[in-house]
Amino acid sequence: MTEREVRCLVCIVEGKFRGTSMSQPEVAIVGIGMHPFGRTPEASGQDQGIYAVRQALADAGAEWDDMQFAAGGSQDAGAADTMVSKLGLTGLPFINVANGCATGGSALFSVYNTIRSGACDVGIAVGFDKHPRGAFRVDPAEWGLGEWYGESGMALTTQFMGMKINRYMNQHGISHNTLAKVSAKAFRNAEHNENAWRRQPIAEEQILESDMLAYPLTKFMFCSPAEGGVALVLASADKASKYTDTPIYLNAATVRSRRFGSFETLSPWIAAEAEGGPTADGAKAAFEMAGIGPDDIDVAQLQDTEVGSEIIHMAENGFCKDGEQERMIQQGETEIGGRFPVNTDGGCLANGEPVGASGLRQVYENVLQLRGQAGKRQVPGNPKVGYTHVYGAPGISGVTILSR
Repeated sequence: MTEREVRCLVCIVEGKFRGTSMSQPEVAIVGIGMHPFGRTPEASGQDQGIYAVRQALADAGAEWDDMQFAAGGSQDAGAADTMVSKLGLTGLPFINVANGCATGGSALFSVYNTIRSGACDVGIAVGFDKHPRGAFRVDPAEWGLGEWYGESGMALTTQFMGMKINRYMNQHGISHNTLAKVSAKAFRNAEHNENAWRRQPIAEEQILESDMLAYPLTKFMFCSPAEGGVALVLASADKASKYTDTPIYLNAATVRSRRFGSFETLSPWIAAEAEGGPTADGAKAAFEMAGIGPDDIDVAQLQDTEVGSEIIHMAENGFCKDGEQERMIQQGETEIGGRFPVNTDGGCLANGEPVGASGLRQVYENVLQLRGQAGKRQVPGNPKVGYTHVYGAPGISGVTILSR
């Protein structure tokens, strides 16, 4: 037996098998790069993506010529494949991805599965964006909706998110103070993140008393459209040692879309009988693929476009039952030093959201955590397994499970 086959057999016996058969190569993240999020007037979105790519290549000790496959995307900063004009015209397959806020997660999914298939040994996922100031706005016609949807104000995602968490609070007993605690945690964590946009801690009282944007959500409970870029170099586990001494394995990467009955962004109605949404489906598939459960996760990055999203996604990803978030958050369980650390880098709330890069930022953070390189925001206890979840309109979720 080869060394790799022996390792896989040991994992099966120990109940830690990474969810891939021996006929399909495991995948490792061997390089990470990030352009700081926020506002960078002097750099285009593409330039920020290129910066992240070069950082990731340097981290892996690789060159652009080594990349055999690439996938990436942005919403407002142009097609990702045009980066090759500055990175190098090597002829590699480069797939453009557009999946709302799940664009980065979907790019990662594409590279992950390409390597697992055996089609290539090494590839790169990249996401970047550069959004104008103000709330995200959409043309309802582009999403299969009538003009009435925009005329009623629903095309502003702030309206939808306010209604969704207001309904959830009433159904499951979530308090306004808990909303504020989620936001305060984000800015407190970001104070120690050199790549975050908003790094100034904000008191819960100030968060609650700030301008009301979409009840019950105040100004400091929302993320903002932002700029930035993230890139990840992936390789088959067999080749990982060529690039790094600290590979972080991708045990699972899933993407799911909405089903009938789920209440998602840009939904024009609510079904009489609710069904699990894409997040629940993606989480279930990822845990099955990795062969572990929610209790095995040491650190998680969950989509927090606003505070309500983080709260709802805790349950949708299987980490608690609906309503249990009130106790968990009030008791500090989601803090960096808590039982279940969530959004250790400040999440979307503090980093802002460049749509194409957001899902990859989460994975970047988990790689740092699992490497033990997160500095003052490092989760204690030597974390071994990380989880990410990204969510995008009109109801797309991407999940990853990582281990070292």
